[in-house]
Amino acid sequence: MKDSTTHFGFETVAEQDKAKKVGAVFHSVARRYDLMNDVMSAGLHRVWKHYTVNTSGVRPGQRVLDIAGGSGDLSRLFARKVGASGQVILTDINASMLGVGRDRMLDQGLPVPALQCDAEKLPFPANHFDCVSVAFGLRNMTHKDLALKEMLRVLKPGGKLLILEFSRVWRPLQAAYDAYSFKLLPVMGKLLAQDADSYRYLAESIRMHPDQETLKQMMQDAGFGRVDFTNLSAGVVALHRGYKF
Repeated sequence: MKDSTTHFGFETVAEQDKAKKVGAVFHSVARRYDLMNDVMSAGLHRVWKHYTVNTSGVRPGQRVLDIAGGSGDLSRLFARKVGASGQVILTDINASMLGVGRDRMLDQGLPVPALQCDAEKLPFPANHFDCVSVAFGLRNMTHKDLALKEMLRVLKPGGKLLILEFSRVWRPLQAAYDAYSFKLLPVMGKLLAQDADSYRYLAESIRMHPDQETLKQMMQDAGFGRVDFTNLSAGVVALHRGYKF
């Protein structure tokens, strides 16, 4: 039987190899991940994340699962929303990224459990969380359809999924955005993180990720209802929302 293949950036690889390759990227960039995000987005990633949490509708006492939460930006913001009576769980498949997020939570005195797990096989019971979030992580998953179904499974009826992810930029900005992504971004990765290749992959992975309407349809196919999205910064990123009924 021929092995199934998938994309690793613009490269075609065997499905079983993608997770290992993605893991190597994030092991490499973990310690400078936040610095690079600030530089690459001119700090806008923090605005996008605040918008996601502030419009989530999450209330005190609720349970939130932060998937591919990495350095913990969303978990930290959600922890303030749910308060002492609620719970936020930070997860990531990458131990290096999760370690950064876990240490940050501890340094800030936030009681946020951190768990290494695969979004395609979540170790949580069904109907457990009021909100599931994934920011800038879905595009790195091998089987996005399986991950979406797992997110649906662990949500309570009426619960909400939030996906913050790079998307398709407004067409008049495409040429400038491509020049930035493929010429400047690897150079910045080399100078600041000593890793041009990882940031070249990140730029490529954005181009291979489904556009706004395609991701909306994927969420609907997984079983989510009332799916919509909001473009941020001219479509550089989009926030998708879907509900479990």
